[in-house]
Amino acid sequence: MATEVSPGEYKDVVLFLATAGIVVPLFRRWNISPILGFLGAGIVLGPFGLGAFSDQFPWLSAVTVENPKDISQLAEFGVVFLLFMIGLELSWERLRLMRRYVFGMGGLQVALSGAAIAGGAMLLGQPPIAAAAIGAALALSSTAVVMPLLAERKRQHSQAGRATFAILLFQDLAVAPILITLAVLGRQGDSAFVLKDLLAFAPAVLGLLALFVIGRLLLRPMLRSVAKAKSEELFMAASLLVVIGAGLLAALTGLSMALGAFVAGLLLAETEYRHEVERTIEPFKGLLLGLFFVSIGIGLDLSKLVADPLPILGMAFGLMALTGTVVFGLGKLFGLKTKAALEAALLLAAGGEFAFVILDSAMNAGVVGETAGQTILVASTLSMICIPFLASFGARLGGRPGANPGSVAVEPDAEGPVESGVLVIGYGRVGRLVGDMLGRHDIPWVGIDRDPRLVESGRRAGGRIFFGDASRAEFLKHCGLDTARALIITMDSPEGAEAVVATAREMRPDLTIVARARDARHAKRLYELGATDAVPETIEASLQLSEAALVEIGIPMGLVIASIHERRDEFRKELNRPESLGGRRRMRDGR
Repeated sequence: MATEVSPGEYKDVVLFLATAGIVVPLFRRWNISPILGFLGAGIVLGPFGLGAFSDQFPWLSAVTVENPKDISQLAEFGVVFLLFMIGLELSWERLRLMRRYVFGMGGLQVALSGAAIAGGAMLLGQPPIAAAAIGAALALSSTAVVMPLLAERKRQHSQAGRATFAILLFQDLAVAPILITLAVLGRQGDSAFVLKDLLAFAPAVLGLLALFVIGRLLLRPMLRSVAKAKSEELFMAASLLVVIGAGLLAALTGLSMALGAFVAGLLLAETEYRHEVERTIEPFKGLLLGLFFVSIGIGLDLSKLVADPLPILGMAFGLMALTGTVVFGLGKLFGLKTKAALEAALLLAAGGEFAFVILDSAMNAGVVGETAGQTILVASTLSMICIPFLASFGARLGGRPGANPGSVAVEPDAEGPVESGVLVIGYGRVGRLVGDMLGRHDIPWVGIDRDPRLVESGRRAGGRIFFGDASRAEFLKHCGLDTARALIITMDSPEGAEAVVATAREMRPDLTIVARARDARHAKRLYELGATDAVPETIEASLQLSEAALVEIGIPMGLVIASIHERRDEFRKELNRPESLGGRRRMRDGR
């Protein structure tokens, strides 16, 4: 029996989906970050926006969010998915190379910013423990806002982008210890911190170890088994299980869900499934991050801002000035150029999403007063709204990303996309030979195939082979199509080769695309779709047979090779010209 559906139960979800459908296209048309649109929509649709007038105008309740807490719980997954994607783009080797900036610059930033903010809070009358909690909360910047902005402006690989990411990564790692410390302080009250309190950190350490062990042992076999089923829906379910399962396991041990997802991403970054998982998760990340920004806007209590604007605005701008100064100074200390240090300072100046988590925990533990905590959260939200404007100004200061090489540059990831190399689509017998010839000429290349057995055997032989569907634009983008010198398609499926050629040509009009064709008819179709060169198997086989026979019967090798090249060029011109009746007959006969 069908249950009765109450439309009101789904109103908030419908409002969000309508917001996404309107905000993203509109703001992209205006060349404005959609983040601002989601934040603004949250302010308007929240209980402190139009919802504040629903008593006078009851019809407004139909277009306002009634259950902000329900939305905020789901919105937390936006940060979880974001950290997972960041982990996928890294590797343990790259993380090791960045350790000086992650633990050096990042650690100093959290310590110095936290101490300075805590000192300011004490001057404003907060007790030492409360001031320390406030300092720890406001020292953390917004990964959820900053990283998408860097990617949107293609600045994540600039010197400032890498330094910013290093600091944000340490901040994310610091969340769990901060929360555990606050819980201990809340229990202890005014009593001294004793050695046994260190045991509170044991579950978090065990949780991280469990994530590493489970990830190392189970992730690759599980995804290999799912890939063999050749079901896109099943692969999507497995990918979501990895993200959410890792986050929940981390949360059970006292860590943040985002940190658990980040570790899972790091572990998957070393496998052949990373790019396909990345393509699968991307839509969920985008949608949930949008919901996260809406929830941030919903939490902005405009009544507090209207009632007492000067202190709140003073806190917001004071926070940005103080944190920005600390980051700029550390950037110069760690060898960043002045413009890069200033760009990083602008990106990290504002508060972040973890301020809500830490201050909520501090208020629940009785460490920070409710009134002070809510006021600080409003100031932190205001500073987050400023991030897109600060990022835009910082990008103009920093110049082109390629103009910022420097000490934060990291060695290329051995498992990452090829820079100025070749993508080989299909890793069967033909693909392996193509890869071997590219290697002999020292040309970097990446292989792609949908058969997990071929991918696994290729990786065992030392190749950089990834599992995935190359006909999907997002997957090709993750594999490095934007910077590839050429695309070679060796697939034995005519329909699959046509789909890849069409997708790649639409993405890169300037790209060299060489494709394997079944016969002359298929080659003609590939040329129409945008292939630079199509190599029909029937024609090439006949040319090679002719070459071998002519040489064996005594025709000079030079003459034979010249005639073979001449005939091949004739075939190419014939396949590229408008189709005629005779041409159709020849293609039908495979000649």
